[in-house]
Amino acid sequence: MGLGTTAAVALTGLTGHVVEVQAQLAASVPGFTLVGLPDTALNESRERVRAAVLSTGIKWPHRKITVNLSPASLRKSGSSFDVAIAVAVLAGDGVVSRAGLDRVVHLAELGLDGRLQPVRGVLPAVAAAVEAGCPDVVVATGDADEARLVPGARVHAASSLAEVVLLHGGELAEPPVLDPVRAARQSAPRRSPGDLAEVVGQVHARMALEVAAAGGHHLLLVGPPGAGKTMLAARLPGILPDLTPSEAVEVTSVHSVAGTFDPGNGLLTRPPFEDPHHTATPAAIVGGGSGLARPGAVSRAHRGVLLLDEAPEFPSRVLETLRQPLEQGELVLHRSGGAARYPARFQLVLAANPCPCGMASVNKGLDCSCTPMAKRRYFGRLSGPLLDRVDLQVEVLPVTRAERTARSEGESSAVVAARVAQARAAARERLAGTPWTTNAEVPGRWLRERSRAPGVLQAIEQMVDRGVLSLRGADRVLRIAWTHADLAGRAAPTVDDVSTAVTMRTRGSHA
Repeated sequence: MGLGTTAAVALTGLTGHVVEVQAQLAASVPGFTLVGLPDTALNESRERVRAAVLSTGIKWPHRKITVNLSPASLRKSGSSFDVAIAVAVLAGDGVVSRAGLDRVVHLAELGLDGRLQPVRGVLPAVAAAVEAGCPDVVVATGDADEARLVPGARVHAASSLAEVVLLHGGELAEPPVLDPVRAARQSAPRRSPGDLAEVVGQVHARMALEVAAAGGHHLLLVGPPGAGKTMLAARLPGILPDLTPSEAVEVTSVHSVAGTFDPGNGLLTRPPFEDPHHTATPAAIVGGGSGLARPGAVSRAHRGVLLLDEAPEFPSRVLETLRQPLEQGELVLHRSGGAARYPARFQLVLAANPCPCGMASVNKGLDCSCTPMAKRRYFGRLSGPLLDRVDLQVEVLPVTRAERTARSEGESSAVVAARVAQARAAARERLAGTPWTTNAEVPGRWLRERSRAPGVLQAIEQMVDRGVLSLRGADRVLRIAWTHADLAGRAAPTVDDVSTAVTMRTRGSHA
């Protein structure tokens, strides 16, 4: 009886668990059994492994083979266990050396010809292996660049199972020469966010965009078609600061699991931007799929911007799924294959027309052909609880003739980004020692205890008493006021900052 042991990694969301892959070869009726809660794709690895071993020129052992994936209580999914299973079987058969093999992690799928196929989630899987004390990792050649992004990892790239066998001390009479498989990436080319200098007029909307960037606030832009809502929203990523090293690893890990990361340019250092079409399903927005759920648009927009253009056209089911991640900054997706946890701390930007025809806010509404019921029904698709979570609600009016003919250009994205960086630095210094980094994340109680300027809290309380603001809305006004103070270089907000915050909070709100 022979026993071979090596390691692999099972991903649950972004969390990796090192799995011990044990193969026992017994003198009994030939067979191949795989245990340890594998899913369908993993169960099919028995056929892939057998075909790959034969294609490599190695005789398949005609014994009773039992492969156990330990811990057996943890669900495993995907094809990234193929190479680990093949190596464990060959170690049990004596083809490769067993010494030290139990501390080597293998992450790759096997083709029937023996070539190693790239898999998703290599970055978080290798990071989990290194953290667990297994720095030696074998991956497909197409995943080598991504695996090497993890500090401390000793990455061994292989194009075929034959190269893996030779790496572990095995011998082959005539090793097949196979071309490496290139990773099939779905990542779109990184789009330029454009420059704010291209935006004509829109002083109030530009200010709201700057405040949103400085404090990490969510933003609603309401206005007629052609006023510049989408143009403004698309420029928000251009004034956000670069991701910190820890944020870059986190964001890149999400895109690695989603299969939308190209490691050619290293870690993702700029905030991501997602703008799904209004026909997107709830699973496409928040994540889904059979077995363990894959990350959706809200997780791919983590630490970046999620733009919902023509927001009232999105199904209510899609819009209401955003309420939990807007508050908690993460998603826990429960499926039959288990629960997956993904980060989702994004900035939501909603762009909407005020009515179906879009002309309700132009010329005092005289050009609008919609009935009052149609207006209420249209904008009512953005529910009150959802809008109450959106800090900034700004009306974007058509550009006037004076603004169109003015020769002076607005500030560029670089100039605005410099102010945003200074404001974020001030907030980060104030929030040092806390779990928060931007004003949008800070609980209202913490901010109220530090808002001691005369009249600041009294002005907000009066608006709550009049029903202008809800309790959640009052906290959001206070957060905006702190951000406005950071942009102005003040140590704490004043009554004027609160007044400006209320204007940005309530202008254009049709809820």
